[in-house]
Amino acid sequence: MYHKKLKPFKEDFLWGSATSAYQVEGAWNEDGKGPSVQDAKEIVPDTSDFKVATDHYHHMQEDIALLAEMGFKTYRFSISWSRVIPDGDGEVNPKGLQFYSDLIDECLKYGIEPLVTVYHFDLPQGLAEKGGWENRATIDAFVRYCDVLFDNLGDRVKLWLTINEQNMMILHGAAVGTGESTLKSLYQQNHHMLVAQAMVMNNCHEKLPHVKIGPAPNISAVYPKSNNPADVQAADLYTAIRNWLYLDIAVYGVYNHQVWAYLEENDALPDMEPGDLEILKSAECDFIAFNYYNSSTVQAYPAGTERATGKKDQQLSDSQEGFFAGSDNEHLPYTEFGWQIDPTGFRTTINQIYSRYRKPLIVTENGLGGIDKLEDGKVHDHYRIDYLRNHIEQMNLAVTDGADVFGYCTWSAIDLISTHQGFRKRYGFVYVNREDFDLKDLKRYRKDSFYWYKGVIASNGEKLEG
Repeated sequence: MYHKKLKPFKEDFLWGSATSAYQVEGAWNEDGKGPSVQDAKEIVPDTSDFKVATDHYHHMQEDIALLAEMGFKTYRFSISWSRVIPDGDGEVNPKGLQFYSDLIDECLKYGIEPLVTVYHFDLPQGLAEKGGWENRATIDAFVRYCDVLFDNLGDRVKLWLTINEQNMMILHGAAVGTGESTLKSLYQQNHHMLVAQAMVMNNCHEKLPHVKIGPAPNISAVYPKSNNPADVQAADLYTAIRNWLYLDIAVYGVYNHQVWAYLEENDALPDMEPGDLEILKSAECDFIAFNYYNSSTVQAYPAGTERATGKKDQQLSDSQEGFFAGSDNEHLPYTEFGWQIDPTGFRTTINQIYSRYRKPLIVTENGLGGIDKLEDGKVHDHYRIDYLRNHIEQMNLAVTDGADVFGYCTWSAIDLISTHQGFRKRYGFVYVNREDFDLKDLKRYRKDSFYWYKGVIASNGEKLEG
């Protein structure tokens, strides 16, 4: 749709950026923190572990001051479950809670709204050793953990996110470091997470009626490879599996019918206890947060046929014989790390979500990973500026289309460790002086994108050139 004039972003639009605890904090075993699955997993060859990361734990005040200098309206960060409850379901660690209390206070000091994710890929290793999310007891552990956060931090945090990219943990667990299993096991884990999320949303509303809470899946438009009806049907099914399963439950409290049939066909229906469906139905999110990096493309994959399928990566389309096959999109360019770039798909995705659910939306991750070069104390990352500019332009078009978008967070605020490509793949506005196997001095440097985004925020999204 062409618009003669664009609508402005809301006056109180939340411009910001995001990080996750295990990718940025470091201090992996300090002040009582227990190990998470990210600490215990086998590290991808030729990449760093997460023990030091960006050392945000020891540079927190400096880092928040840099975000304030950019003019951030919000900062999305995650809390490490095993820093707060070291084994996942035992004693609370006061020093861990204090760190996040101090982080929240530091944000508020600068007028930055904390946007807090309670769980971002880092299940405590103690719970993983008891079966992780396949063990129903993890539901109770998660609910208790969130109650601790609500009771101790809820007086200052108005916006909460439940589970980051639950759909990617199910579809691409190996890529994001949370493991992989049989389809039956994965969707049993998924069901337990969905029940836990519903219970947490209900508890949040009861304990903190003044705050809002929502899910944070990775959502993207799914294109058919061609206009062949079989490809269109494959794209429709994959959309339901990738996107709508998670949001249908968060908004309506029901399993998507196509996904249910898919699981039934694959003998992968989750085992449920009496009352589970009622719990799901009883909860409702206040808004939808979602991460977007690119679109997906799939084609039909008839059983018994040979088919070239997409690569295995959390931002690339999945494949399953008899149902759908991931495919590259010939119309889209690539990043140097092999992800396709589709700003127009961002507008499509926003409109699809808002049209289907009519909930306020906030973008919680959107960014470009690149190999940044520090030269004379500067980083000229025009490629990141181009990527973000193009996506913000499309978000503005979606707002003009009528979608209710109240915030936008890039990935990431400062450089951090990519889950499976280490420190060579950087996303931040702030360059951190370290490499995968050389910590150097961890000094912070402002990239060109730092100054550009500062101008974007100051103009409330009107000034995109630079």
